[in-house]
Amino acid sequence: MVGELVGRLPLGIPSFILILTAVLFAARMALRHAYRIPPTWRASIVETLDAGIFAALLSLVIITFVVQAFFIPSGSMEPTLQIGDRILVSKFIYRFTPIRRGDVIVFRYPLNPGKDFVKRVVALPGEKVELKDGVVLINGRAIPEQYPTVLPESDRACTSNYGPVTVPANKLFVLGDNRCNSEDSRYFGFVPVENVVGKAFLIYWPPHRIGVVR
Repeated sequence: MVGELVGRLPLGIPSFILILTAVLFAARMALRHAYRIPPTWRASIVETLDAGIFAALLSLVIITFVVQAFFIPSGSMEPTLQIGDRILVSKFIYRFTPIRRGDVIVFRYPLNPGKDFVKRVVALPGEKVELKDGVVLINGRAIPEQYPTVLPESDRACTSNYGPVTVPANKLFVLGDNRCNSEDSRYFGFVPVENVVGKAFLIYWPPHRIGVVR
């Protein structure tokens, strides 16, 4: 089973930006005392460094609060997200709108918060969820799934029955679209709402895959 979503530099993008900003700032301070450089050149270089510092800090704000890019290394969300896809995740949208069934979210893995997973929200707090022969039932009723997760009758044996269980308060039940090959809430349990990083909204690479995540 697969499910991990990895999209961060080993150092961490925010840490990398902070280090880069510090280097640019140190270069700016050193340049102010580099009197051997003609004043006009020195002013021009300082101006360029100032622009670089501003751009780095702006990038830090965007990555921390607005949007972040992730890379898809596994097939747990196929065919919606494919191996090698690069996606953008909105980190602020849930400040203004509630999480909805069907949203594709990135979240910190409940068993190891240092890892990021991507799955689809299937059941919300307070709902009773059950999987029966590959069909998802919410509060005893089958839900229409518009995304491409419906399995041929011959393939439903690989989706074990589950539940029914009631989703606790402030928790989510998530599944991979590739349900025959996905480590999701059937195995690691519910996802705390506080673990949600954001909503995946756009595939931006490769070019032939550019489009809205549905």
